[in-house]
Amino acid sequence: MSGKKGLVVLIGFVFSVSLIAVSATSLFLADYYSHAHIQALGGICQKIIEKQPEAEQAVLEAIKEYKYGSSVLPEENIILIYGYRPSDLWNPSGMHRTFFFVVGFLAGVLLFFITCLFWRQKEIVRIKMLTGYLEKVNMGYCGTLLQTGEDDFSKLQDEIYKTVTELHQTRDAAVQAKNNFADNLYNIAHQIKTPVTSISLSVQMMQDNPSPIHLEQIRRQISHMIHLEDALLLLSRIDAGTLSLKREDVDVFTILMLAADNLQEMLLRADVFVDIPESGEMLIRADMEWTMEAIMNILKDCMEHTPSGGTVHCSYEQNPLYTQIRIWDTGAGFAKEDIPHLFERFYRGRKMKGDGIGIGLALSKAIIEEQNGTITARNLINAGACFEIRFYSH
Repeated sequence: MSGKKGLVVLIGFVFSVSLIAVSATSLFLADYYSHAHIQALGGICQKIIEKQPEAEQAVLEAIKEYKYGSSVLPEENIILIYGYRPSDLWNPSGMHRTFFFVVGFLAGVLLFFITCLFWRQKEIVRIKMLTGYLEKVNMGYCGTLLQTGEDDFSKLQDEIYKTVTELHQTRDAAVQAKNNFADNLYNIAHQIKTPVTSISLSVQMMQDNPSPIHLEQIRRQISHMIHLEDALLLLSRIDAGTLSLKREDVDVFTILMLAADNLQEMLLRADVFVDIPESGEMLIRADMEWTMEAIMNILKDCMEHTPSGGTVHCSYEQNPLYTQIRIWDTGAGFAKEDIPHLFERFYRGRKMKGDGIGIGLALSKAIIEEQNGTITARNLINAGACFEIRFYSH
């Protein structure tokens, strides 16, 4: 219960118990005064009979008539007419007054302590419940802390639950980060091992038979390692949130054309064409250079899976919610089991060609998502892989 409701309940409880106490006290006092009244009346009658024995019968008949009801009104009461008051006939002693005061005071104190004890008992129960929950949490329990009502402990209970939930999420994130670090470290070591081994073999062969072929092999492997280093540094900057992106209005068609131009040499060697039809000016808020880098990685992946003489297609459209870019090839498409893992770092699918390190699509995904975008991949109905990129307006 809330503080206001709890106060209302407490006041109601005290008031109801007080009414019961007052009722019982009134009943006791009424009985007490009845006995005092009959004793006073008996004493008066006794005095009358002692002085006038012949009046005994008249006195008894008068008492009998009074018992069954009398029509005498208070203002006609003969005792009051002669100036007598109730206190003249019966006046309780100081002892009686002290007794009633002590009884009332003790009853009030007792009622107060009973109420405090009842309220304290509720607090103890809630504290035990919260303590038990925390003990379970320390033992690995991560269940829901059930709400037992709205009272002074409700806010504390909510804060404890939120804190425990955040701690569990932080722990899970730390465990996941540790696992990812171990996997990435293994993949990096594996990626470095291959070119280092190749360079070492080329150097040994050059010692016995120097050849330009061995130099070219060393150059290619060093270039591979430099590319890996650049990709890893870029990913680490994205993970740390330190990648500086210049947000400005850029045209989608311009980005696609620049990305294709930067891959022109590779496209010519692979005998693959890129089709980018112009659909009018469509602007997105993005960093030109980094967005172009992401598109280049996607175009390169499509190019590697397109047969010689094939075409990589691009299209784009815009609506009030987002701008969508579609890039698809005319190859065999993705292996079904590869689709859930395409954007994972260092993942190499079954149909992956070339000596790629499996990090290009992961980079594209990170760059696009950093700019309020999404990227998905799927197979087309008539074969071929398709990437869909969406940059949201808000």
